[in-house]
Amino acid sequence: MRRNTYRILQATETAIYLFAGFLIALGAVLLLGSTLWDGVRALLQRGYVAAAVGLLDRILLALMLAEILYTLVRFAREGGLQAEPFLLIGIIAAVRRMLVITAESVHKVDLKDPAFLNVLAELFVLAVSVLAFAWAIRLVRARA
Repeated sequence: MRRNTYRILQATETAIYLFAGFLIALGAVLLLGSTLWDGVRALLQRGYVAAAVGLLDRILLALMLAEILYTLVRFAREGGLQAEPFLLIGIIAAVRRMLVITAESVHKVDLKDPAFLNVLAELFVLAVSVLAFAWAIRLVRARA
């Protein structure tokens, strides 16, 4: 009885992960399609700088979704979660935010402005986060 219950729960867990994976894949495809559409519109209406920032932000988001999908597929195949893909997602997310912040604040450089100092502080925290994630990946690989 316990063995059958365990198998049913395990199969249900795998089905949930696979369904979530299908939804993430669909979301990524829709995101890339809308990114292409909005990128062309932004290029024609606002110029290449605005288009580039929007494209970069959305493409990095799509890469995060792809990494999550990879993790879910790997879980379904192997039955266990690994730390490294989540650390990579963290790096991509932090770099994505750093690039967007930098692109948006390029014209607002005033060292006396508290908002600019907040941006610098956020960039510092994000940079430290990237280094911490990279160090964690190194530790995970060293233990493997």
